[in-house]
Amino acid sequence: MIGSDGAQLGIVDTRDAMQRARDEDLDLVMVGENAQPPVVRMMDYGKYRYELQQQEKEARKRSRQQEMKSIKFRVKIEKHDYQTKVNHIQRFLKDGHKVKVTIMFRGRERTHPELGQDLLNKVVQELNEIAVVDMPPTLAGMDMNMVLRPA
Repeated sequence: MIGSDGAQLGIVDTRDAMQRARDEDLDLVMVGENAQPPVVRMMDYGKYRYELQQQEKEARKRSRQQEMKSIKFRVKIEKHDYQTKVNHIQRFLKDGHKVKVTIMFRGRERTHPELGQDLLNKVVQELNEIAVVDMPPTLAGMDMNMVLRPA
């Protein structure tokens, strides 16, 4: 048996251990059930569970989930729209998120995938200090996709 202060009290009869726990207004918790003889500890179980929940909550708060953000471009994009979207990508990368950059082709634009490739290369060149290409540009149907991750 282990006391509430962490001191070992030795081998104690079950009824006696339960009585000691009641006297101190604590719970008797089995911590080593496979040991011979089983090991029990006197503690406030409600307080113990609360502390565990708080630790898990803190751990969840610290381990931020990395999201996949998505930005869509068109082949015929104006300079200001392009710059705005690149600024969004920069912000996402600085926040620690991955970014999926998609070039959408429509109609005859599909026959010129090199224009989309050039646009993606321009984005990579502009963001080469803060981003690394996680997945190189690939053509999938009417779209060309590329994934960037923070450097």
